[in-house]
Amino acid sequence: MTQQPDRPGGGERRGATPAGASRDAAPPGRRARGAPAAARLIAAGLGHSMDLRRWRVLLTVRARVGGRRVRDAFVPILTAAVTAGVAFFVSGQLLGHDVPVFAPIAAWLALGHSQDRQLRRVAELGAGVTVGVLLGELFVHLFGVGPVQIAVVLLIAALTAKFLDRGVLLTTQAGVQSVFIVAMPASLSTDGAMGRWSDALVGAALALLVTAVLPVDVVRRPRRLARTALAEIASLLTTLARGLREGDAQLAADALAQGRGSQPILDSWASATRSARDLVRVNPGLRSERGTVAELTRACTLADRAMRNARVVSRRAVFAIEEEGPAPDVAAHVDTLATAMSSLAGAVGRGDPPDHARQTLVGVASELRPDRYEGWRLQTLVSLLRSLAVDALQISGMSQAQALDQLAED
Repeated sequence: MTQQPDRPGGGERRGATPAGASRDAAPPGRRARGAPAAARLIAAGLGHSMDLRRWRVLLTVRARVGGRRVRDAFVPILTAAVTAGVAFFVSGQLLGHDVPVFAPIAAWLALGHSQDRQLRRVAELGAGVTVGVLLGELFVHLFGVGPVQIAVVLLIAALTAKFLDRGVLLTTQAGVQSVFIVAMPASLSTDGAMGRWSDALVGAALALLVTAVLPVDVVRRPRRLARTALAEIASLLTTLARGLREGDAQLAADALAQGRGSQPILDSWASATRSARDLVRVNPGLRSERGTVAELTRACTLADRAMRNARVVSRRAVFAIEEEGPAPDVAAHVDTLATAMSSLAGAVGRGDPPDHARQTLVGVASELRPDRYEGWRLQTLVSLLRSLAVDALQISGMSQAQALDQLAED
């Protein structure tokens, strides 16, 4: 039986359903009663038909994720806001400009509001603002203002930015700022034709200086996000284990909804590791962190794969519970995986060796034998759990070959 992926590019890769599964299929009568109800629960878990229970699960996850985003973004936003204020002060008080509005604008646009600040990205944004303002100033001074001038200056600014660098951000900001300058002619400023360009240059330079000089711990945020993401997988598995133990398909569908709602955490982890990789490449002082960042990047890829497999297990469990009822033996395996994943979350988050988690995972992997179960749906669940166990073992530091060796022989 071919495993259906949770989404394009994801899903089961190992532990296919054992041969002969079709001969062990559930009786038609039971499948006819169970499948429609299970399909409705799956639709709710996927967001196609959200009932009150699923909304509560999803909103709880979103509130938890949103709170973490606010906490993570507070310092970056504060840094950008303070830098914008300093840029306004430098242009206004030190350079003597009356309305240095483009200094804080350039600083804010270049720094942004994310912790994943990359030198190249900040430089692109700052250069884009500066180039756009400069070209706009020159064009207004030479040709005046009008719809034709706006179209022409946008064309020139975008082509100039493409000539200077391949970055998309530079081109976008150069075009936006040039149009803004042409639409707001220099006569509205008392600082001269090139005053706004120098303001933009001040803001961009300060943003780049803050990014390069401000002390940064490139592994702290990826570790924190790793702990959060792995803890979400553990929480999903805990909910799923309850559903399998109690024979409650609603809980299995809740686990599926929880997995869908947790995806932004994994995306944030991936973004943080990309930013960390860029920083350790350009900053000699962070050279010693390259190995740690590489490990966290590998763990992030594997965790995303594990979450996809956990969602596949949850979806299959809805049908299995509807047709087979409680499955306490399978629930015990899922509970053990949840415990191991929780231990793994703490170890990766702290940077400690995940010895306890690895030992637990080795134990459960050696017990996952589909042939011990009757009914092809339970066999399929155990096969999928084997794949999830291999992902978790790799997160703990094993190679794929080593992880596969821990599985029980079929």
